[in-house]
Amino acid sequence: MADGFLGIDVGTSGVKALLVGAEGEIVASAGMPLTLETPHPGWAEQDPEAWWQATVASVTALLARSPGARIAAIGITGQMHSSVFLDAHGAVIRPALLWNDGRTGDECAEITRRAGGEEMLRQWVCNPALAGFTLPKVLWLRRHEPVNFARLATVLLPKDYIRYRLTGQLATEPSDASGTLMFDPARRRRSDTMLAAMDLPLTLLPDVGGSAEVLGRVTSAAAALTGLMEGTPVVGGGSDNACGAAGVGVLTPGEAVASWGTSGTVLAPTATPRVDATMRAHTFCHVAPDTWYVIGVVLMAGGAWSWFRDRFAADLGGDDADARLAQEAASAPAGADGVVFLPYLQGERTPHRDPAMRAAFVGLSLAHTRAHLARAVLEGVCFALRDSLEILAELGLHPEHLLLTGGGAKSAFVRRMQADVFGVGVATANREEGPAYGAALLAAVGAGAFPDIVTAARRTLTRGAIEAADPAAHAAYDAHYARFRHAVHAARPPAAGA
Repeated sequence: MADGFLGIDVGTSGVKALLVGAEGEIVASAGMPLTLETPHPGWAEQDPEAWWQATVASVTALLARSPGARIAAIGITGQMHSSVFLDAHGAVIRPALLWNDGRTGDECAEITRRAGGEEMLRQWVCNPALAGFTLPKVLWLRRHEPVNFARLATVLLPKDYIRYRLTGQLATEPSDASGTLMFDPARRRRSDTMLAAMDLPLTLLPDVGGSAEVLGRVTSAAAALTGLMEGTPVVGGGSDNACGAAGVGVLTPGEAVASWGTSGTVLAPTATPRVDATMRAHTFCHVAPDTWYVIGVVLMAGGAWSWFRDRFAADLGGDDADARLAQEAASAPAGADGVVFLPYLQGERTPHRDPAMRAAFVGLSLAHTRAHLARAVLEGVCFALRDSLEILAELGLHPEHLLLTGGGAKSAFVRRMQADVFGVGVATANREEGPAYGAALLAAVGAGAFPDIVTAARRTLTRGAIEAADPAAHAAYDAHYARFRHAVHAARPPAAGA
């Protein structure tokens, strides 16, 4: 068979391996689940060794399903921010603190203080100090586990750790490094100023290469474990958000994508780095050279829907539980007869930047049913994502339509809801394999199959027809959105002593 390109996605809930053919077709896929450890409330950890074992198992299974496949190059993507602490010998020091770990509030305050305020953070790293980012986790290690900190030599991100295990090379690339607070996205280089201000060694962040650049080759040891060919090139890859956008071709200014995974995002590429004045949204490097993006992040999107389904609709059961519950939700009117859901089960990033916020149903009465609550959950996620669209508009970013990916793209009812809540048309792409597909396209660029990632996406992707927003429905949703914004106070914890 012709050469193919392997994309590996190191997610929070599992590792996925995807083999993409020379024309962009899906040849085979395989995946292995992962578990999340929560040793204390608000903490979230995973063992990097579990990522590696799941990667080995996924790649082995994929190769078994595609005998004779020749993999020309490998790209890797994965969850952003999560910290892999390595010692000088490359050994993992302790379990990784994940992107949704909320223990580092004190360390975020310390970063802001040491930097001299948020305006300096804006200049140095384009982003605020938030609990999910990587640098606060390093300071937490220094404060709470000094013995482990004394061993610390390098901090890797999840996908970079898997590349290290495959190739023996320590490296990262701009899209993922952008979310560490140790990298300057505007200048696309390590922030020595930030590291010095935190009294950390400049070598803590590994060398930064290109997203489609070959940064290592499969070692004989990794080849023996996985079945890959020794010497197979492995490119830089990218963060899950950037690769997810690349996987549906959202790589150039004027476009935008809304994605529902566990979290939810709205991402818009830019030709220059644009930074929100109050840093409610994030500014990161894209996987395309000399391209950035602004992204708003909702910590619970599909995660909020799954939580509601599992807790309150267990009777539905089966593989079609989501569809049946969405059908129930569709039976309730827009606005859910006054019920508002605030989807802050794990705090919130955009626009509130508050890990202490919590979810709430507001406006319940004896007349409301599960259908009303289910609709309110879907609308609450859409309203939270609209918060991000409002910030994009403030920055002068007005996409004519949105590409939809993930759980929010699967249901016609939810696609229609998003169009009407957002007030812009929506469309889907012919590929729904997520970040792993974008990583495979980067591998194809690195192998020389395409001149650049924009060309790779254009030649392998097609988009469906745009579903226009209904102006009357959008006007009605404006009132429901205003009620959602007014109800946000119910999600905030009471003031101390109140």
